Amino acid sequence: MHNPHFECQWPLLPLPLEASKESQKINTKSRDRMASWSTSTPLPILLGLLPILLLHPLTTTFGIRLGIVHRSSPDLPIFREAPSFKNGEPCGSENADGIHVAMTLDANYIRGTMAAVFSLLQHSTCPENLYFHFLSAHIAPEFFSSIKSTFPYLNFKTYAFDSNRVRGKISKSIRQALDQPMNYARIYLANILPPNMGRVIYLDSDLVVVDDIAKLWSVDMEDKVVAAPEYCQANFTQYFTHTFWSDPYLSKTFQGRNPCYFNTGVMVVDVDKWRKGGYTQKVEEWMALQKRKRLYNLGSLPPFLLVLAGNIKAVDHRWNQHGLGGDNFEGECRSLHPGPISLLHWSGKGKPWLRLDSRKPCTVDHLWAPYDLYHSSRHFLEE
Repeated sequence: MHNPHFECQWPLLPLPLEASKESQKINTKSRDRMASWSTSTPLPILLGLLPILLLHPLTTTFGIRLGIVHRSSPDLPIFREAPSFKNGEPCGSENADGIHVAMTLDANYIRGTMAAVFSLLQHSTCPENLYFHFLSAHIAPEFFSSIKSTFPYLNFKTYAFDSNRVRGKISKSIRQALDQPMNYARIYLANILPPNMGRVIYLDSDLVVVDDIAKLWSVDMEDKVVAAPEYCQANFTQYFTHTFWSDPYLSKTFQGRNPCYFNTGVMVVDVDKWRKGGYTQKVEEWMALQKRKRLYNLGSLPPFLLVLAGNIKAVDHRWNQHGLGGDNFEGECRSLHPGPISLLHWSGKGKPWLRLDSRKPCTVDHLWAPYDLYHSSRHFLEE
């Protein structure tokens, strides 16, 4: 059911044409530079450039009001106000030009959410065409005011997700954080978002985008319900238990498909096809069976794989450089995978803001730090 609690869409203030062009030129250069990263570039050079990238938008973007935003709740961090970003010349202003991004809001992850939103705006050619849809189990004024104060010009809505919908369906996994109801909110996106929305990009809160998200948005879905990077070299069998594979009926689940692992933290979803195909119910059926039989040990990922693996639109791996948080137990440091990068994802136990605060960061955590609006320059000054 569509149940928006808050909505915020402000009138956009016009900029002088020269200022708009110059701002867009700078944003384009920054975006192209970040999107061309690869592991062939020496990491010390990358780290040397990061302070410049950190300061870059703060010194070249127009219409900025710097300062500290005072929080209204002791449970939420204090964030700096982000710079404003303006559309480039080729951007349209019709509804059809909008790019819709869905994320969850949680007090423990809101620092990551703010960094993710900042990164999306900074590297977008048409930042004013981005529309954010935030799902939260606790729609509180503090969340709304924190987003509004940090991103005064952001187009966004917040939606209530009733965590009771999944509490009785969640099975205990290998890590407590994976058992939180908000991890399952993505299953219900099609039920929560407006009925006239045809497509949405779902993003986790522990990532940053270093390329124009419009490139991912424009992917040809080829009549598929989900588009995401596939990883067919991964051992797919490890995501399910011996009980699953030894069952003569269940083991035929993937018959006729070539199932590959995909990470549900970055997905383009055709919400119209999702609704019509009853995919929420399909995922829930596997969750119900998991309660009776132990079919997998992870959280919300395996039921997605059971329903969709081998039947999604595969996109370039650059759109999910995942696993930067390490495994689900230790969260040890990991290096970047080979190839170009458009999105960095700290899936796994280790989160960059926690490791930076502990003064024991991994090298890759310094790639997240420039987007941290919570005292964002402190980490560079201290390292």
